Amino acid sequence: MGNSPLLNNAVRVAMQVAPTDMSVLITGESGSGKESFSKIIHSLSPRKHGQFIAINCGSIPEGTIDSELFGHEKGSFTGAHESRKGYFEVTNGGTIFLDEIGEMPLGTQARLLRVLENGEFIKVGSSKVLKTDVRVVAATNVNLLEQVEVRKFRQDLYYRLNTVPVYIPALRERGNDVELLFRKFASDFSEKYKVKPIVLSDDAKKILSGYRFPGNIRQLKNLIEQMSVLSTENKLIDSAALQSFLPKESSLPALYRHAEGESVSERELLYKILFELRKDVNELKMSVLKEGGISRKEEDMLGKLKPPSLEEDAHFINIKDAREHPTEDIQYITPEEDSLSIQKTEKELIRKALEKNRNRRKYAALDLGISERTLYRKIKEYDLDK
Repeated sequence: MGNSPLLNNAVRVAMQVAPTDMSVLITGESGSGKESFSKIIHSLSPRKHGQFIAINCGSIPEGTIDSELFGHEKGSFTGAHESRKGYFEVTNGGTIFLDEIGEMPLGTQARLLRVLENGEFIKVGSSKVLKTDVRVVAATNVNLLEQVEVRKFRQDLYYRLNTVPVYIPALRERGNDVELLFRKFASDFSEKYKVKPIVLSDDAKKILSGYRFPGNIRQLKNLIEQMSVLSTENKLIDSAALQSFLPKESSLPALYRHAEGESVSERELLYKILFELRKDVNELKMSVLKEGGISRKEEDMLGKLKPPSLEEDAHFINIKDAREHPTEDIQYITPEEDSLSIQKTEKELIRKALEKNRNRRKYAALDLGISERTLYRKIKEYDLDK
């Protein structure tokens, strides 16, 4: 429910892929509604009359997940007193939703890959190959490519699952949708608890729209349920009343996403700040030089030069002060200070990212939180392609 462009795009992709049997990987923060999208895909598919099962891979112990998914034979392990059918056998002809797929053990990932490629699986403790016709929709709130890099997730399984990616935007990325959802949930809880629906004042709406909601729709729904039950005297919620229900936000940097849906961590955010800081410092230095009343000859010389970098300008001199106070000591940046320059730091970060990823620039760019195009330009600028 909502009108934000990101949400509409996710719904459009889900509706287009639903009639097919293609694997779908749904990404998004916890509480953003990934399971709801898996149900949309199932209900609009030819399998809608088949069974739909949602499984949270992170909630099943590693020692029993194979038995849960693929079944087991009697006596295959301690406590296996009888044979058991797994979810892939029970859901034949239907859809399985694997939530938190990044938590699945590597051994189980290999079994799942065989199901996706050949429709085959083997029960625990058996040697008989069984067939199944199940559509798999997976979801995760972590960056699976990072999991692939640290060998916690199989690369072949990632590309097999990610046939069609669907990104679910966080609630804070959906603009005025938060007010639509508020009215919807307020109406639902009004009917459930037989009370008048709560209503937000104008100042409370502004606070609600500006709140981050780290728990997304799940957090919003719980918040409205609390207010519906506890606000017995006054159903008009003003800013003070709303703030009394809202938990205090953490001061730590939060994860956010690009418009394309790419996840950006705190470390990557710091990299971007460093890159931008270098640009600002260079512009400031040029401004200081020009404001110093330098001579025409000096101005012409500066015009022929490229904008100074922190590394090249280790002995930067304030020309105006040097001319007006020739007897005073000239101020300059020492080599020790120069070693801490933003440009050197940037170059070193890029070099380490390339070494870590064995010169695979795509993954180096992901580690740095920049685009491949920017990385190629930086490699050429710093002469790192040799």
